[in-house]
Amino acid sequence: MIRNAIAATLVFCALAVTTPAASQAATVVARVSIAQQQMTVSYNGLPVHTWAVSTARRGKVTPVGSWKAKWLSKNHKSSLYDNAPMPFSIFYNGNYAVHGTTSVSKLGQPASAGCVRLHPDNAAILFEMAKREGLDNVMIVVEP
Repeated sequence: MIRNAIAATLVFCALAVTTPAASQAATVVARVSIAQQQMTVSYNGLPVHTWAVSTARRGKVTPVGSWKAKWLSKNHKSSLYDNAPMPFSIFYNGNYAVHGTTSVSKLGQPASAGCVRLHPDNAAILFEMAKREGLDNVMIVVEP
């Protein structure tokens, strides 16, 4: 018991030191690693999902930073890229969103025009978490 309590305390302290204050306050944190092409979703500070993503391909940019989710669009179509489907979109920075993709074979490698693409099943899970918890409780963190 004591060993488990010590381990839990150490994990909490490690998270507190390595996690920006803004994301600590959020119930849901979607942390994207551009280098690893991976997203880790945490709920109440504990990792619950790790998924492959696609971020910007060569010549495009996925901005790095932390943002609170701004708005949701379940069946979004891109106004910039020929009505491309963007299911389960969570917009966080202007036209940038986390969303599902039909190009699932490209997940795990840079392929987008700048958004963070997920498998549609995973995008649906994150979308429902954001809807349930409220946008003020959802942070999108994109790291190099």
